[in-house]
Amino acid sequence: MTASRERALAGLDPQQREAATALRGPVCVLAGAGTGKTRVITHRIAYGVDTGAYTPSRVMAVTFTTKAAGELRARLRALGIDGVAARTFHASALSQLNYFWPIVAGDSAPLVVDNKVRLLAHAADEVGVRLDTAALRDVAAEIEWRKTTMRSIDAYADAGRPPVARLPMATLLDLQRAYEKLKDERRSLDFEDVLLACAGMIEAEPRVAAAVHEQYRHFTVDEFQDVSPLQERLLELWLGGRGDLCVVGDASQTIYSFAGADSRYLLDFAATHPNTRLVRLERNYRSTAAVLATANALMRGRAGALELTPAAPETPEAGAGAGAQPETVVMAYPSDAAEAAGVAGRIQQQIRAGVRPQDIAVLYRAHAQSLELDAALAALGVPSTVLGGKRFFDIPEVRQAVMALRGAAVAPSQGDLVRDVRDVLRSLGMSDEPPAAGGALRDSWEARAALLRLAQDAPAGTTLRAFTDELQARQRDHHEPTRHTVTLSTLHAAKGLEWAHVHMVGLTEGQLPISYAGAPAQIDEERRLAYVGITRARATLSLSFSRFGGRGPREGSRFLREIGIRTTDAGDGSAIRAERPARGR
Repeated sequence: MTASRERALAGLDPQQREAATALRGPVCVLAGAGTGKTRVITHRIAYGVDTGAYTPSRVMAVTFTTKAAGELRARLRALGIDGVAARTFHASALSQLNYFWPIVAGDSAPLVVDNKVRLLAHAADEVGVRLDTAALRDVAAEIEWRKTTMRSIDAYADAGRPPVARLPMATLLDLQRAYEKLKDERRSLDFEDVLLACAGMIEAEPRVAAAVHEQYRHFTVDEFQDVSPLQERLLELWLGGRGDLCVVGDASQTIYSFAGADSRYLLDFAATHPNTRLVRLERNYRSTAAVLATANALMRGRAGALELTPAAPETPEAGAGAGAQPETVVMAYPSDAAEAAGVAGRIQQQIRAGVRPQDIAVLYRAHAQSLELDAALAALGVPSTVLGGKRFFDIPEVRQAVMALRGAAVAPSQGDLVRDVRDVLRSLGMSDEPPAAGGALRDSWEARAALLRLAQDAPAGTTLRAFTDELQARQRDHHEPTRHTVTLSTLHAAKGLEWAHVHMVGLTEGQLPISYAGAPAQIDEERRLAYVGITRARATLSLSFSRFGGRGPREGSRFLREIGIRTTDAGDGSAIRAERPARGR
């Protein structure tokens, strides 16, 4: 038992160890970016199981994305822990709803609407309103906000929300009522209804509540700063007045307030849960001191902000391919096209200096900004992938390859996994050398090459059958392989990821913060979004903007002034070191 306990605590620093060994009562872990929060969560559960304090089947670990839940399960398996319910809020609620609905209602649970916009289009026809897809998406987002903040349609009318799709409030309310009516007629629920129905069932049915409380005794919630009032209510019902709850989060990374997330549940946790054990994780294992100085400067003095400190000396990666850049760089370009070309040129220099493409990312506020960047990189022969497109295992070429590999696994193999996989991919038209960067052909080649690299990285002796089983497990857990391409991503999509070298573009007033962010709370949300982008960088960080574009001249983002780094004008994108002014200047 002692050996297994030490295994669960191996490699943890004193603060992480304190969090991992706090197994009972309310526990709040304030974990800054790059401080190892996922490691703490999984090692804490493993330590609880190894010491006999937890039974795996009675542990619920909740997070916000399917990918994050898959990573939790994979890390727990690596620690020898099976049987823990590591799921999203929605997956947990849907599982309970499907189980208890037949018991309570006597029939099967309603179907879940997979496309809210399509159903809204039918509702718009019912009320005689013509809306395009973008407007329907905006209305769908309002419905989601209303439900996650636990408001009725009548209460929504008094919430003071800004106009949506230029619709009068009366029309917007009629549209929402028509949407709910259609949903009821079709005996279906949307994703928010799943949480509402699960909460209602536990609250109204004592036998359901008793069964849930008996099944789950120990709760852990990741990314607690993103909890909505509806999720908080469901969590309290799961707990049933018990205090065995551990929450982990960082108020500085609250970037979904527009969708109902409320960081006050994290910030006020110790006040609302007596005898809370509070642990702060501020030792950053990801970024260089220069990156952390930029992040700290942006958030200093803000509610719940943590002061991140580097956990270890600078690694060789810090200067690799970046001209040994010790400081954050801020570049100003004359136009959007010049900015895209300049950033692409800097990335080309980094790759020529030995940086792998997959270790580089370009981050931006709005998805539309990816078009010019993608074209500029392709013009220089640099392959790139836009994050947020099709999931890896949904790419047609990948699906075709996986099916072909599964078919080949039935026949006798050569006993050489890499050769078997390469032969199958060649039969589908994959060449040994990549085509020119840019376009669908290169994208297809990169996707198939990622499958081949998985085979090359597999343990010795892995059979083709075992390899295809692993591919299926990866697909189920949304555990995608790394593609050898530069990543283009919105700041929202980049949350939870990291790269050695990060280029943040479009830091102007109107882009970051975005033009419709006018209220102080909205500006604060944009600042936190910038903070998330900055803390994705491990080694180097380059910030940039264009002085002219759209409707005329642009002004650099107020966040650049808050950080306190001078801007250098450079039309050609050459790497120029920025100087941080002395304090008080």
